[in-house]
Amino acid sequence: QVQLVESGGGLVQAGGSLRLSCAASGRTFSSYPMAWFRQAPGKERSFVARIGWSVGITYYADSVKGRFTISRDNAKNTVYLQMNSLKPEDTAVYYCAATLSYSGTFDYWGQGTQVTVSS
Repeated sequence: QVQLVESGGGLVQAGGSLRLSCAASGRTFSSYPMAWFRQAPGKERSFVARIGWSVGITYYADSVKGRFTISRDNAKNTVYLQMNSLKPEDTAVYYCAATLSYSGTFDYWGQGTQVTVSS
C-alpha cells in the first residue's frame, strides 16, 4: 500500500523559512515525477513545484519561483520543499503528490501539512 507522509509544517513569521519533507513507502518513485501542491482556505488546490526523476528537472509556480526549492533523495524515497522568504499568502495546507506514470497526473497524495505564515 502506497503511503506519502508529509512533515515539517508549522507557524512561521513572514520572511522566515520552513522545510517540508515527504516520505514515500509502499512503492519506489525514484523513476517518476513527484510534486508539491497547496490549498489555501476557501481556494482550490494549486500546483507549487514538481521534480522529475532526474533531480535537475524542476518546475515552479510563478508565485514561488526564486523562493522555494524542490529536491529529492531517491535513496530515501523522499521529496523536500525548502521554503524561504515566506509570505502570509503562502499560508495553506501543503500536499505531497506522486505518480508511477509519465502522464502528467498524480495518483498518490499525502494527508497534508499545515503551513501558517504570520505577518
